[in-house]
Amino acid sequence: MPTILSIKDLRKSYASGFEALKGVSIDIEEGEIIALLGPNGAGKTTLISTVCGITMPTSGSVSVGGYDILTDYRKARSLIGLVPQEIALEPFERVINTVRFSRGLFGKGRKDAAVEDILKRLSLWDKRDAQIRELSGGMKRRVLIAKALAHEPRVLFLDEPTAGVDVELRKDMWDIVEQLRGDGVTTILTTHYIEEAEAIADRVGVIANGEILLVEDKDKLMARMGQKQLDVQLTSQLDTIPPALAGYDLALSNDGWTLVYSYDTKGERTGITKLLTDVAASGLQLRDVVTRQSSLEDIFVSLVRKDEEDAA
Repeated sequence: MPTILSIKDLRKSYASGFEALKGVSIDIEEGEIIALLGPNGAGKTTLISTVCGITMPTSGSVSVGGYDILTDYRKARSLIGLVPQEIALEPFERVINTVRFSRGLFGKGRKDAAVEDILKRLSLWDKRDAQIRELSGGMKRRVLIAKALAHEPRVLFLDEPTAGVDVELRKDMWDIVEQLRGDGVTTILTTHYIEEAEAIADRVGVIANGEILLVEDKDKLMARMGQKQLDVQLTSQLDTIPPALAGYDLALSNDGWTLVYSYDTKGERTGITKLLTDVAASGLQLRDVVTRQSSLEDIFVSLVRKDEEDAA
C-alpha cells in the first residue's frame, strides 16, 4: 500500500530548552491502523499536535498524502481528522449542527447524506437533535469522532479516544475503527490501554522521551520479543531454590509455592523436559504446570524500562 503519512527527523523544542520530540521518523501506509504506546510525557500528543498543525515543528518534515504540512498546509490539513483527548464542545449546540459546522470549516458543501451516515454509524442518529449538554461522556466522545470525520479525511488521529469510557463503549470504538479501515481510512491512535493496541492495531510504535523506540508489525513484535513462561506449582512451600536446580534460570514466586521458568519460543530446545525431570529428582512434587505467553504489555514495559536505564 502507498504511504499516506511520512514523518522525517521531526523535532520539537521549546524556549525552556525542553526537547519534546527528538528526531522522530515513521512512514504510515494507507488504510493501516497503528497504535502509539508510551508513558505520560513521552511525546505522543506533541507528535499528533505537530502533524495536525496545532504545534509548529522546530525542524524535520511531515507530508500527508504528498502535501507538506507547512508549505501545503491547507491541502494537508484537509486530509486529517483529529479526535483530541479533551472534550471541548459547545454545550447548547445540537449534535447534527455541531457535525455540519465542522464539515463547513473545511470548505465542504452541505451534504446531509454524509452527515446522516456518520451519525448512524456512531449510534448518534437518535440523538441528532439533542443538545451536547444532554449527552453522556461516552456519547460526547462519539460526537468528537463524528466531527473529525465530517470532512471525510483520509487520516484519522485518535488521541486517547477511549479514556474514561466503559468497556462496552471501548469495544464499539474498536468496531468503528475497523469499519473506517474498510473505507480506506488510516488510523493512528495513542492509548494507555495495551489491550486496545493488541486488539485492533496492525503495527505498534513505542515512544518514550520524545523518541520512537521501535515500530513493528504487532504479531511479528510479539513473536520476536515475546517469551513463554512456565509456572511450576508445587505441593510444598520453598524458602529458596534447591541447589540441584541452580543451573536453570528460575525465579521463586513471592509466596514460595511456584518456580517460574522463562524460555525463548524460538529456541531449538526449551529445556522444559529436563527441568521437570530434575525438579522431580530433587524431591519436589508438582501440583500443576501452567504456561503463558508474554503480552504486548510485558514487551512495552520492558522496552520503556530499558530506555530509562539507558538514559540514566
